[in-house]
Amino acid sequence: MAIDKSVIGKTGKPFTMPIEWSKVREFARAIRDSNPVYFDPELAKKECSGIPVPPTFLQVAAFWQDAESMPTVHFDMRRILHGEQEFELHKPILVGDVLTGTARIADVYEREGGRGGKMTFMVTEIEYRNQKGEKVAVARSTLIETGQAVGG
Repeated sequence: MAIDKSVIGKTGKPFTMPIEWSKVREFARAIRDSNPVYFDPELAKKECSGIPVPPTFLQVAAFWQDAESMPTVHFDMRRILHGEQEFELHKPILVGDVLTGTARIADVYEREGGRGGKMTFMVTEIEYRNQKGEKVAVARSTLIETGQAVGG
């Protein structure tokens, strides 16, 4: 079945993500990042002008999203792989910021699979802006629907 390129550029409903110290601290502990700026607000004020988020913290945005905020294409969930995750950070994201994320489908394409069958790739980008309207980050994610193996 041919892929539908008309979904490229489709956007979801913007979602809001408050950056809270308890969640930043929990995330830092979960990934075993011992940087003291995530745990000591006074140190963070001296060294960073606030408590920053770990570089991959935006991965938790899924907890603030719903079905309307994430555009997608129809994939067979039994054949899905997470292919790649990338974060492009433009400005510091600090505890107290309120981010607005807008997701869009950046690309959809196919490749022949190594075991036969076509694989379909969907690249999603989420642009994040802070409460001042400044672009602070872009998160890119690639989802792969594996092809069905060719019978033989």
